[in-house]
Amino acid sequence: MKAGFISLGCAKNLVDTEVMLGILKEHGIELTADPSKADILIVNTCAFIQSAKEESITTVLNMADYKESGRCRSLIVAGCLGERYAKLLLDEMPEADAIMGTGAWHRIMEAVEETLKGRRLIIEGDSNTIYDAGTPRIITTPEYTAYVKIAEGCDNRCAFCAIPLIRGRYRSRSVEDICEEVRSLAERGVKEINLIAQDTTNYGHDIYGKPSLAMLLKELVKIEGIRWIRVLYCYPKFFTDELMDVIASEPKICKYVDLPLQHADNAMLRAMRRPDTCEEVEALLQKIRQRIPDVSIRTTFIVGFPGETEEQFLKLKDFVIKQRFDKVGVFTYSKEEDTPAYDMPEQISEEVMQERYHELMSIQSKISEEKNQELEGKVLEVLIEGRDEEQKNIAGGRSYREAPEVDGQVYVEGDEDSQPGDIIRVKILQGFTYDVVGERIDETEK
Repeated sequence: MKAGFISLGCAKNLVDTEVMLGILKEHGIELTADPSKADILIVNTCAFIQSAKEESITTVLNMADYKESGRCRSLIVAGCLGERYAKLLLDEMPEADAIMGTGAWHRIMEAVEETLKGRRLIIEGDSNTIYDAGTPRIITTPEYTAYVKIAEGCDNRCAFCAIPLIRGRYRSRSVEDICEEVRSLAERGVKEINLIAQDTTNYGHDIYGKPSLAMLLKELVKIEGIRWIRVLYCYPKFFTDELMDVIASEPKICKYVDLPLQHADNAMLRAMRRPDTCEEVEALLQKIRQRIPDVSIRTTFIVGFPGETEEQFLKLKDFVIKQRFDKVGVFTYSKEEDTPAYDMPEQISEEVMQERYHELMSIQSKISEEKNQELEGKVLEVLIEGRDEEQKNIAGGRSYREAPEVDGQVYVEGDEDSQPGDIIRVKILQGFTYDVVGERIDETEK
């Protein structure tokens, strides 16, 4: 019996996929990357925004073709799309044999066994479920890097976001459990740990009575074998002075701050139900830059939120120009059912949203290029991830400034010896909009 998986969406979804893979393997099911050879096909879907829903549906329908052209006898739709639209999917998508919610990953074998008997079913998620260090898991990222989910769900109620509806309330794993998992990953050769949650800075408030990310980091840096610890999805509200000091003082923690801000006009922030003001965010950014030397700051913004005026968009542009972020992701507003913003008046046309998107991205691309050019002459540690297929003396990797998948690359010229997972010293020679080019200056650190 063979199973094939497709994981869509964010890294948090990928961890759920890896856990389901581990459970299947533990039950004797072989895993295959070739969908034509799979008896069971599982699509772990995303439903964060409209484009993600469309991609998920298209992928499910594409996998359904293997019921005719391959050996597929069971097609399971898991994840966020299944959580939001379970009955609709079962009714309207006869190709799908089972629909599973986000908190139902631990019941993947039930879905497999029932569908192979010819039954179609919905398996609802449990809003209290979160995996732990003892849960089987197969890491699908390269062997030197892994994501670790420190919490599930979200207590923020941003007006545009459906995540609390999909993932439930915020629930943290214990420090001890997370450390146990990271020790296990280190023993398997993982060097880079990427901590993820819907809101990492809120970690621990539900079990320790206060945000406790700094406490967690102080324990994680003690684990031998781990070289880099990167924190993703940090909301401004709980980015404390203690957290800044830990990031600044601990060599293993990447000086990388991922801080989704979404807008820079106070009226827009209130409409979005964001708890911070522009003035508070500016003060926080100034403090982060003062306390964490050479910090790389990434953020995201939404353009075209209902009611956004040209004047408010101009404020956002001026803010981006003034703050000179290292990396910026821009999204056009996506109208999501059951969110407060869905029925708001003054919905912005797609044409205007696209214009604002391209205008803001154009501004940021120039800033990104200038920031990368400022790196020229500096020496950075680079985690090697691969090699150019045509030019074998050019390797590619990331420094502390680049998170996996979402940021650019460091290309290393004149390097024929390093292997994926090696960390080498690289002198930056040239900066471009998203990537930088450098040369290796010393021997590989194994």
